[in-house]
Amino acid sequence: MPLTQGDRLLSDTVYDALLALLDTPGFTPQSRLPGEIALAERFGVSRPVLRQALARLRMEGRIQTRKGSGNFVCDPRSGPPAVTFGALTSIPDIRDFLEFRCSLEGEIAAHAARQHTAKDLARIRRQRRLFEEALRRGDSGIEEDIAFHAAITDASANRYFAMTMAALDTQTRFSINLVRGLSSPENRERRHADVCREHEAIEAAIAARDPDASRRAMAHHLRGGIARLFG
Repeated sequence: MPLTQGDRLLSDTVYDALLALLDTPGFTPQSRLPGEIALAERFGVSRPVLRQALARLRMEGRIQTRKGSGNFVCDPRSGPPAVTFGALTSIPDIRDFLEFRCSLEGEIAAHAARQHTAKDLARIRRQRRLFEEALRRGDSGIEEDIAFHAAITDASANRYFAMTMAALDTQTRFSINLVRGLSSPENRERRHADVCREHEAIEAAIAARDPDASRRAMAHHLRGGIARLFG
């Protein structure tokens, strides 16, 4: 049954659907999952979105990939612990995390500039517009903001980027909420305009297949978040 994008990232919805699938009687430890094409068609999503959800399941030790054979269900009693970066517990910790995002997502944007397909670019553009529409409605736009960055990560066509970003989901949401929460009402409109311009610059650089410009645009955007938080 096709899934739809609501208030959550589509990859999160696919992840939940895969968890439900793994809980059905036919999927015992060592059982083989259907192939990526079959799963993508089943959930009505693209293979990059599906791969992001599968990467999260692998990271959590719920499935394992056997080269040339596909994905198999793991025994929950013997799976490795989930990778975690831990909570952000101090101001220096938050700054270090945002600096890390600058480097990581700058490279993700550069890869997206080289690897994206027309469908990837259309998704990036759609998520940018959904973010802007959310702001115009007076919503926080947090989910749409995260979805915009997720679309760029998927466009990089590198599962390790997707796995790392999935592992950083909690920290990313916390930092975005912090930046939004500490922004004064009188500065909110200017901040929204700045972020929209930064998103447009990232999209334009990726569309132009310019890795260096994409890297700079993403770093400028994220460093703007640091400036908006710390001054």
